[in-house]
Amino acid sequence: MEKVSIQNQKIFIDNYSIEIIVKREDLIHPIISGNKYRKLKYNVSQAKALEKNTLLTFGGAFSNHIAALAYAGKLNNLNTIGVIRGEELVYKENLNPTLTLAKSLGMKLKFVTREEYRRKTKDSFVNTLINEFGEFYLIPEGGTNNLAIKGCEEILKNEDFRANYVCCAVGTGGTISGIINSSNANQKILGFPALKGGFLNQDIRNFANQDNWGLITDYHFGGYGKIKPELISFINTFKRDYNIPLDPIYTGKMMFGIFDLIEKGYFPDGSKILVVHTGGLQGIIGVNEKLKLKNQPLIEV
Repeated sequence: MEKVSIQNQKIFIDNYSIEIIVKREDLIHPIISGNKYRKLKYNVSQAKALEKNTLLTFGGAFSNHIAALAYAGKLNNLNTIGVIRGEELVYKENLNPTLTLAKSLGMKLKFVTREEYRRKTKDSFVNTLINEFGEFYLIPEGGTNNLAIKGCEEILKNEDFRANYVCCAVGTGGTISGIINSSNANQKILGFPALKGGFLNQDIRNFANQDNWGLITDYHFGGYGKIKPELISFINTFKRDYNIPLDPIYTGKMMFGIFDLIEKGYFPDGSKILVVHTGGLQGIIGVNEKLKLKNQPLIEV
């Protein structure tokens, strides 16, 4: 999978002696962006090595992972199957930009009930998929497995080790686990979950080999996919001030949290904070469509 060069972009907040460096992983690729590129890199290579010509994965209707996998499959001449949460979407797939993109890239979409979706890790459910589609290389929801962690361990470069803090958004815990593994022990790795609940701690411990991390759980805005006008306002102001787009599911909430913590004095003066921009920008169009229906402010693109 080809990619473009990424860059670190410094930003400063008035009246604070704190330096923020944004690692623009979102610039890796327009679709296979940020952590999705990292997670798929070695999984695609492994599928080829095993001579599997089909990739199958799971995701929601606006999943960045679904879009990225569909594009990666097309680039690598592999068939792709997306098992999508929500059987009510079967007649609406052409109304959803993410699913429309995935389908246009050749992905076969299978819609399942939420009850079925909860069984996605069960052998019995996977076997029904094998019976329906034949053999495939399975990539978990969000792409997190050992090969994904290996890819995410490549996010930090030598110049990043000067940061006191490394921040990233957290979905399934794979990205932060890779960052933890490759970080210096004296760096503090902070994860900002997009979901409510403390279940991620154990998931991360299953992959992480250091203890220099913690989760900041106060900035999910009500849960996964939940968005409030103050978040949209922050994302739009941030883009105008720094020319860096943020998505409202992951990176927007993380950056909102970082700015709020700075105002509250969480970070000492002189801190250098590396913020990993994990991409996810493809989902903005779909989110804006939902916001339009609610007559709420839109994210500027």
